[in-house]
Amino acid sequence: MLDIKFIRENKDLIQEAARKKLIDFKVDELLAIDDERIKTLQLVEAARKRQNEVSDEIVRTQDPAVRQKLIDEMKAVKDESVKNEEILKDVMKGWQAQMVRVPNVPDMSVPEGKDDSENQEFSVWGDRPKFNYKMKSHIDLMTDHHMVDFERGAKVSGFRGYFLKNDAVMLSFALWQYCLEMLQKDGFKPMLVPSLVRPESFFGTGYLPQGEEDLYKTQDGDFLAGTAEVATMGYLMNEMVEKRDLPKLWVSFSPCFRREAGSHGKDTRGLIRLHEFYKVEQVILCEANHEESVKWHEKLRENAEKIMQGLGIPYHVVVNCTGDLGQGQVKKYDIEAWVPSENKYRETHSISYFHDFQTRRLNLKYKDDDGKARFAHSLNGTALASPRILVPLIENYQNEDGSITIPEVLRKYMGKDVIR
Repeated sequence: MLDIKFIRENKDLIQEAARKKLIDFKVDELLAIDDERIKTLQLVEAARKRQNEVSDEIVRTQDPAVRQKLIDEMKAVKDESVKNEEILKDVMKGWQAQMVRVPNVPDMSVPEGKDDSENQEFSVWGDRPKFNYKMKSHIDLMTDHHMVDFERGAKVSGFRGYFLKNDAVMLSFALWQYCLEMLQKDGFKPMLVPSLVRPESFFGTGYLPQGEEDLYKTQDGDFLAGTAEVATMGYLMNEMVEKRDLPKLWVSFSPCFRREAGSHGKDTRGLIRLHEFYKVEQVILCEANHEESVKWHEKLRENAEKIMQGLGIPYHVVVNCTGDLGQGQVKKYDIEAWVPSENKYRETHSISYFHDFQTRRLNLKYKDDDGKARFAHSLNGTALASPRILVPLIENYQNEDGSITIPEVLRKYMGKDVIR
C-alpha cells in the first residue's frame, strides 16, 4: 500500500504504473472516494468538537433553561455525529478496498513488457552439458533410482502429488543444510516459520486480495502460505524496531502450498509445478532508503547465484518486465536453471524489493535518528525451492551409465559421491 499523499501528488505516475503492470485500476476512482472520506471525516470531527464545547458549556452554566437548551442541542449534534460516523464507516470500507489495489511504481531500470516472454537476460553462468548419449529426464532418472513415486503420490494426495524417497530425501536435506550454513555465515538468522497464517499477513505482503484464488483456505478463514516470506514479514507486524537493529536478515524455512490456479495443464508431470513443496527464503528489512533497497536487492541476487554456482548448475538471470511484476514489487530478478530434458531454462529463484509497500500494510516501523517513525523497506529472495531444484541438479549431473554425480558441496551431507 502506498501513502495517499504520495498517490495524490503523483496520480499520473500511479496510473502509468497500473498500465505497465497490466493492473485494472483507476486512480481517479480512488481520489473521488478519498475526497468523500476527507469531507465526511471533517464533518465527524466538527461534530465531536461541538459536542465537547457544548459539554463544557453545560457544566459551566447555572441557568436551568440555558442548560436544557444546550442538552437539546447536544442530542441533535450527537445524532448528526452518529449518522456521519456510520457514513464514514461505509466510505472507509470503499476507500480501503481501493487502497489495497494501488500498484507500486516499478523502478526506472525495469523493462516494459506484457509477460515473462519479454523479460530481459541480465547474465549467464555455467556451461550447459553436452550429452553424446541418450539423456534422461529427472522423472526417468529418479524413477530408475527409486527416488520418487508419482503414482502413489497421486493416489494419496491427488493431482500433482508425489513421494520423495531414499536418495531424493537425503539430497533434499543436504540442500537445505548447505543453504542454511552458507547464509548463516553471511549474517542471516535462521527461522522455522508457520505455513498456516492469518489473513492479516497475506494482506500485508500483498498476496490478498488479488491472489486469493491461488491460496488454500481453511474452514476458519486462515490460509496456507506459498512462501516463508508471508510469516516472516508478519513476525514484526504492528511493531516498532530500533534503527540500530537494521538491517534484519532472516533465512526462513517452511513447507509451502499453492493451488496453482489456472495452471492445470502446465507441467503436469515431474517436480517443476507442485501443490506442496519447501522453501528456504531470504527476507530483509532495511532503512527506508532507495539506495539501501537496491544494495540489498543485489546482495540477495548474489547470494542466490552463489548457491547455484556452488551446486554447479548452469543458469541465467533475467530482469522481470513490468507485466511480470506483482502489484507490490518495485523490481524483480528471476534465476532460471538449465533443464536439459526441456532444452531451456526454468525458474528456480525470484528476488524482489518493495520499498515500504508491505511494511505500510503491516504497520512495521522503526524510529529514525530524528525520532520520526518510518516504515522500513522490505525485500525477499528465494535461497532454495525444493523439490524443484532437484530437476536441474539431477539432469545436469547424470552420467551415461545412468548414475548421478552428487555436487561436491553436498557430499559431506550425503556421505557419498554418486547415486547408483
